Amino acid sequence: MADSSKLITAIDRSEREKLHVAVNEYKGRSYVDLRIFYTTDGGENWRPTQKGVTIAPEHLDTLIDAIEEAKKEFME
Repeated sequence: MADSSKLITAIDRSEREKLHVAVNEYKGRSYVDLRIFYTTDGGENWRPTQKGVTIAPEHLDTLIDAIEEAKKEFME
């Protein structure tokens, strides 16, 4: 289990799924967690799936650069 977690944003994928972007700490190490959450009760409770990825802080600039490049592709 995570020692601590701070939800940054939740992006709707459908009525029953969201992508959570959170900053987590586990055993003294911090990371960014991008994870799909789901609900079966109309959104009262959200549970994590195994679908996701964790990113170490030292890789965030690379991820940001990749997202900015992808965004440029959509803007063309």
